[in-house]
Amino acid sequence: MNSTVKRLLFVCVENSNRSQMAEAFARLHGGVEVEAYSAGSRPGGKVNPQAVEMMLELGYDMSKHFSKSLAEIPDVEYDFVATMGCGDACPTVRGKWREDWSIPDPKELAPAEFRQVRALIESKVRTVLSKLLCRTED
Repeated sequence: MNSTVKRLLFVCVENSNRSQMAEAFARLHGGVEVEAYSAGSRPGGKVNPQAVEMMLELGYDMSKHFSKSLAEIPDVEYDFVATMGCGDACPTVRGKWREDWSIPDPKELAPAEFRQVRALIESKVRTVLSKLLCRTED
């Protein structure tokens, strides 16, 4: 593995919407410079079909993504870890830089509101990538 590649992890409870979209945006916008993962503290077993559809609107196919637990991702120290506002439901994962993003779960939202959540996630991922990939060593 390339040591300059940055590892990002996005965690929510079910790993069916928010964290999946964040992983997709990190892959989409980070390209070969990142390894992006997502997981859930209590995975729901499937990715929400509406999340798949919403990402397909932007040209990203999430049909091969699957809902997974924290036990199914690499046990490494991540360069960045974001929790999606699930608070204490998310176990601690080793990360050099951590943020809790209080992002509403779009599971029950109408398409227009779902797109607003998607846009919020994309904006946050882009911000993290710009900081993470442009950092210089002290």
